[in-house]
Amino acid sequence: MGTRKTLRIATRKSALALVQTRWVAARLRDRDPGLEVTLVEMVTTGDRVQDVALSEVGGKGLFVSELEQRLLDGEADIAVHSLKDVPAELAKGLVLGAVPEREDPRDVLVTAEGCALDDLEAGSRVGTSSLRRKLQLGRQRNDLDYALLRGNVDTRLRKLDAGEYRAIVLAAAGLRRLGLHKRPLWALPIEISVPSVGQGALAIEARGDDADTLALLVPLEHAPSRACVEAERAFLSALGGDCHTPLAGHARLTDGGRRLRFDGWVGAIDADEHVRASSEIWVDGNAGAPLSQAKRLAEEVAEVLLSRGAAELIARAHAAAKQHDPRSSPRGST
Repeated sequence: MGTRKTLRIATRKSALALVQTRWVAARLRDRDPGLEVTLVEMVTTGDRVQDVALSEVGGKGLFVSELEQRLLDGEADIAVHSLKDVPAELAKGLVLGAVPEREDPRDVLVTAEGCALDDLEAGSRVGTSSLRRKLQLGRQRNDLDYALLRGNVDTRLRKLDAGEYRAIVLAAAGLRRLGLHKRPLWALPIEISVPSVGQGALAIEARGDDADTLALLVPLEHAPSRACVEAERAFLSALGGDCHTPLAGHARLTDGGRRLRFDGWVGAIDADEHVRASSEIWVDGNAGAPLSQAKRLAEEVAEVLLSRGAAELIARAHAAAKQHDPRSSPRGST
């Protein structure tokens, strides 16, 4: 462990972000009771813009870039993010210092009574902020009314409870971390809704040259979770996807960590088209092997998708984004 005795953590001010950050702070204090932790709370651009889809204003990277700037400016030592919000390319000089053990990565359907997707009445209004979710669920139920739903988790649940939506779709992990998982929920099978890259995992970002802080983070690292999320991020990079591309990639270890499965999906923003592929391998137990094998498997799945037409779907998404906003950047996530 390093010699650091004070730590400044950059975080968004949302309830979920603060719960996640305080969890990280508590784990660090457990390891070093003398550590003094200060939260550097921020309202990001992604938090302020609530009336349009994130893909139209710069993507989920809007939740991350301002926290990264605090790190680069030396105003914070680490930043805690939901990993699904972290762009495939980190800001120069920053690294993922730790990936703690992942929560449930699945999407969940939230209704008043906990019904399944197939139980919803035709024409039911389903709220989601995610094009990925909308397109995948639409292939299962194209008779539902999928409507934009932004805001924090509490805001979305209030709108559901007020009857503005028949159902809403959220990440299981966020509900569990907020203690709201005892509400009536129906977990969407991976076969219906492949999760977003990194969903359910936390990312603790730090400066690459800050050895003391990186040493402090070592006990929070969970190697199996790291292998899975790094595979998913390798998949994202191999496809050249960004915040404007409806895509999903999910890695999971089974059989006591001996077997790895990867599911990948890419959809079209302008047509009822998609491509999907999956593959499984036995994992070598040698040091470092699961991570390298996981990345290789993810890249192989990406190659299959590209051979099936994913490149065209992604190119069309990029073209549409540039037409909407010529400043669109490839740095982003899904």
